[in-house]
Amino acid sequence: MSSHDVPARSLTHQVHVGEVVIGGGSPVSVQSMCTTKTDDPESTLAQIRDLADAGCEIVRVAIPGPKVLDGFSQICQGSVLPVVADIHFDYKLAIEAARRGAAGLRINPGNIGSFERVDAVIDAAGEAGIPIRIGVNAGSLDRKFDERDDMTLPEKLVASASGYVEHFESRGFADVVLSAKAHSVPTTLATYRALSRELPHVPLHVGVTEAGTLRQGTVKNCAGVGILLEQGIGDTIRLSLTADPVEECHVAWDLLSSLGMRRLHPELVSCPTCGRCQVNLIGIAEEVSTRLQKVKAPISVAVMGCVVNGPGESRDADLGIACGKGQGVLFENGKMIRKVPEDKIVDELFSEIEDRFGTEA
Repeated sequence: MSSHDVPARSLTHQVHVGEVVIGGGSPVSVQSMCTTKTDDPESTLAQIRDLADAGCEIVRVAIPGPKVLDGFSQICQGSVLPVVADIHFDYKLAIEAARRGAAGLRINPGNIGSFERVDAVIDAAGEAGIPIRIGVNAGSLDRKFDERDDMTLPEKLVASASGYVEHFESRGFADVVLSAKAHSVPTTLATYRALSRELPHVPLHVGVTEAGTLRQGTVKNCAGVGILLEQGIGDTIRLSLTADPVEECHVAWDLLSSLGMRRLHPELVSCPTCGRCQVNLIGIAEEVSTRLQKVKAPISVAVMGCVVNGPGESRDADLGIACGKGQGVLFENGKMIRKVPEDKIVDELFSEIEDRFGTEA
């Protein structure tokens, strides 16, 4: 399916989560979720600050029971990011979270209970002036679809999600974002493609859930979410990883950058190295990559290992180094600056970044 077969993101209506705009052609926003305990507001706020530094724009916090609500209130008051309350099973927790400062609610109507309870949550969100993300998961489908053998899993997810959206809109509540997640990349692709066709006006929160640890989860999320974003599907993303949530933000920004959609940190262009290389290119590239995470400038930096592609790739970058035997040549936009010894390559490169872009790393 080409990108011309699905609606563009600009067709979705806009939803405001705090000051972050989702949908209507606004930039794809990056989300994550705290792993700290909500009844420990100090630790949670510290993690939120770390997430914000990594580029997170919306953060979700679990509300497992009423005992954490006081902590949640403190988190909402002190957070540098808009806080979405994550609610399962108990509709009263969602109502109370809306009253205590949540910038948005995330519920799965399938496990909230009756539509009367869902309606109470809708009313609370309406009174607070905050949106609701309808989150449908493969593991917790609407009961009337879950056990049907005549439907595929994507069809069940789409039917369940569409039914909930229809109910919300029948109540006059259109301030919704929709997600329908699975751990399978093919299921994710089929589901979101169908949702984008059937509900072109609803902003979509895209991700692969339960994707796994850092390496596997990165691959699955970038495969699934990357394909969807390239096709114009998805207004906000959370790349779920069994890892420090800060890593989710790094991967999300790397994905957006690789698609040419948004860039927070510099792009690193580095060759895969080979037998021609005469410096420790892997070590150099890893050190450059680590230090670039502290640089917030949309620039391109090349680290190349030999003369085959090195000068050319370095020429196309804002700044670059082409390495030879025991040394490297610094380039700026294709013009040679100077030669530097191998043990000074990284420091000299970042000295140039600081001089030209006013940022330290």
